[in-house]
Amino acid sequence: MNIITYNVNGLRSALSKGLLNWVAQAQPDVLCLQEIKAGREALNVAGFTDLGYHAYLHPAEKPGYSGVATFTKTLPNNVAVGCGTADYDSEGRVLRLDFDDFSVLNTYMPSGTSGPERQAFKVEWLHFFRRYVRELQAASVPPLIIGGDFNCCQTDIDLYNPKANQQSPGFTPEERQWFRDFLADGFTDSFRHHHGSATGQYSWWTYRAGARARNVGWRLDHLLVDKQLEPRILEAGLLPDVVHSDHCPAFVVL
Repeated sequence: MNIITYNVNGLRSALSKGLLNWVAQAQPDVLCLQEIKAGREALNVAGFTDLGYHAYLHPAEKPGYSGVATFTKTLPNNVAVGCGTADYDSEGRVLRLDFDDFSVLNTYMPSGTSGPERQAFKVEWLHFFRRYVRELQAASVPPLIIGGDFNCCQTDIDLYNPKANQQSPGFTPEERQWFRDFLADGFTDSFRHHHGSATGQYSWWTYRAGARARNVGWRLDHLLVDKQLEPRILEAGLLPDVVHSDHCPAFVVL
C-alpha cells in the first residue's frame, strides 16, 4: 500500500506540467493532494478516473485558494468531507477516507505567513485539529494515517536555516511544541521512522533565489501514522526530483 501526499500549488497548473504522467508511473494506491485551488468552474479529474482512481474533492469556497483532493484505487467504506467547523470547512482543510483497517486523513494546514492575523488563525487551527483527531481516535474510526502539508517543521534538522527562523511561521516555539504534543498522542512520523536524523531532506523550497537548486528548503509535508500501524511501515521518504510545484511529494509504503 503506497500512500503519497503532495501539495500541487494549483491542480490545473500541476496537470499542465505533466502531473498525470507522473501519477501513471508512480501508481500510488492513495494520493492526497493539497492546495488544489479550484476556481469558479469545477476541476476536471477525468484523467485520474481514467487511471482507475475514485476521486474525492473538498475545494475551498474562495476561488483559487486552498482545498484538498484524495484519489484512491480502492473504494472507501466511508468518506467524511470537512471537519464540521465552518471557518475551516470553507477553506477546504480536511478530507477523510475510511478503509477496512485504516483511514487516510488528508489535510492542508494554514501557513500563517501572510501576517499576524493568519498566524493566530493557524495556531487556533492547530489546537482545534489536535482535539478533532483525538475525538476520531476515541471514536470507531480505523487507525489514522494523516497526510498533508502541515506548514510546520518539527526540529532544527527539518529546515535549512533553523537559527534564522526561530520565530518564523512554521517554526515558532509554539508550533514546535504542538508537533511534539501531537506525536505524543500516538503518531509516528513515517519519514523520521525510516530515515532517523538524516539532514538536508526537504519538501518545500521558495521560488525565490534558486532555493530548490541550492536545496534551501523546509520539510513541511508529512505522513503521520498511528502507532498501531507503525510495524507495517516498509518505506517512507520524499521525492524531490518530482517537480510540478514548489513542494515535492512525500510517501509511505505499508
